[in-house]
Amino acid sequence: MKANHARVLLTGASGGIGQAIAKELLARGAAVMLSGRSPARLAALARQLGGSAGAAARVHWHAADLDDPAALPALCDAAERWQVNVLVNNAGAPSFGRFESLGAEHLEQVLRTNLLAPMRLTQALLPALRRQPKAQVIQIGSALGRLGLPGYSVYSASKFGLRGFSEALRRELHGSNVRVQYLGPRSTRTGFNDQRVEAYNRATGTAVDAPETVAHALVALLESEAAERFLGLPEKLAVRLNGAVPQWLDGAFDKHRASLTQIPIETPT
Repeated sequence: MKANHARVLLTGASGGIGQAIAKELLARGAAVMLSGRSPARLAALARQLGGSAGAAARVHWHAADLDDPAALPALCDAAERWQVNVLVNNAGAPSFGRFESLGAEHLEQVLRTNLLAPMRLTQALLPALRRQPKAQVIQIGSALGRLGLPGYSVYSASKFGLRGFSEALRRELHGSNVRVQYLGPRSTRTGFNDQRVEAYNRATGTAVDAPETVAHALVALLESEAAERFLGLPEKLAVRLNGAVPQWLDGAFDKHRASLTQIPIETPT
């Protein structure tokens, strides 16, 4: 689908990657419904984007807490009225640290936000997408959805699950008017990453992309209609190798393990 034919529901719109995606989509002629938890932030972002892009008529917003299933009917009704034909599941929660230190509530929150919420929203919006001549669902996952790293056990679990969901649903809907896609960014320079992650990235020599890089890749994926796309080298090579012979990489993360051991183990709460 060409970007100027897209009417996009974008979750997590007020985050760093979300804002960059919204700006890029509008610049390419798309219409965008911004979604997030804060009405004030969404309204301010809509004014900013609509004014700077001269695209006020192509920007709308609807606040919703995607962790609350009761919020989905109103969001989907608004999206259908907006004639959404592309869903971008971008909202997510971070998780980093030694697995022994991560509490049960944290585990549940990350899996709920990163996996269960996009599954629920996709399911709820699918009937409306089926009524469009052509529609797409794009999951903003991570390279860590195909490559598990020390320190990211819970985050990787959520993104591996999201990628598996996307692959299975893509095959389930093959031949229909709805295409399902997965975008796997690597580490990105936003407030999503705390100081511990930044130190870990420096210690391991991990490259970090600007959010605009992810936004450009999202639009390229939208228009190419490819099944999935991963960003960066060596990440693109690593995810392919890990998919074929994952045990070969088990010993390749000494720097990552060493960096992680500098973080003391805390009692989970």
